[in-house]
Amino acid sequence: MKAIVTVTGVDHTGIVGAVANALAELDTNILNMSQTLMDNYFTMILQCEFDEKERPISLIQERLNEVAEEQRLDIRMQSEAIFDAMHRL
Repeated sequence: MKAIVTVTGVDHTGIVGAVANALAELDTNILNMSQTLMDNYFTMILQCEFDEKERPISLIQERLNEVAEEQRLDIRMQSEAIFDAMHRL
């Protein structure tokens, strides 16, 4: 399954590493990544892929919620199918 992860928050050292490590712990591969700084705010969008039979998206989101709390970020994960469907309308 492919999913889109968005990360936003005040910029600080370690954001990319914390998110990437959490995804790697759950065998979630990062296929594409974009990040930017807007003044003091960090934003990142990741396209990820994982085996939904081995770990549901809810499990990965739970782990990302832990990272969000530790790093004081907003992290959301959604199925890429949602984005595909929106663009077909």
